[in-house]
Amino acid sequence: MVKKGFKIVVYSILSFLAFIVIYLGIAFLLSNIVVNDSDITAKDKLTIYLKTNGVHLDVILQKEDVDSDFLAGLKFSEEEKYIAFGWGDENFYLHTPTWNDLTFKTAFGALFLKSSTLIHLTRYNNKRSSWVEVNLTQTELQKLKEYLLSSFQFKNNKIQEVGQGYSSNDNFYKANGSYSIFKTCNTWVNKGFKQSGLKSCIWTPFDFGVLNCYLQTD
Repeated sequence: MVKKGFKIVVYSILSFLAFIVIYLGIAFLLSNIVVNDSDITAKDKLTIYLKTNGVHLDVILQKEDVDSDFLAGLKFSEEEKYIAFGWGDENFYLHTPTWNDLTFKTAFGALFLKSSTLIHLTRYNNKRSSWVEVNLTQTELQKLKEYLLSSFQFKNNKIQEVGQGYSSNDNFYKANGSYSIFKTCNTWVNKGFKQSGLKSCIWTPFDFGVLNCYLQTD
């Protein structure tokens, strides 16, 4: 029985390692295959931004490009000119303000267990030099805004605030969808870009997949 149990443990570990290797291989491959290619003239050009903390992507819109009806449900000051949208696992967001707070339980639950999600909205007064510029048309921007809006949970036609974020300029809101190893914060961004007709990847769980579409020189 002990020998049989040992074989089961070894087989389970090897199977898990094989899954990780296959997952990473497919992810790297599909992250480097670009789809969509906008044809933007100077007259049509609008600008949004991408921001990364090294792992997680946010999509940033200028406040003037966000619909007034949606802005009415948000907290912001007149000085705040940019709004960053991020999507992710609720437990991870609420209990991992820094990477030092990350635990195995939180990471495992986010990646492998069905979990509720939140939208993390962060407001900025000024554009940051680290943001990556994304040029797009009015039609593409409208489609992206519709995608972002569809990610929120609504109650009585209002988005549902969960609470204050990590500082005075960010908040959490209830979101649709479940986070997993196959649907990460970065696949959420990639899907929104793809549906909007913007350059994106076939699929990517990583931040560099979408970023590389806009860091590469045409």
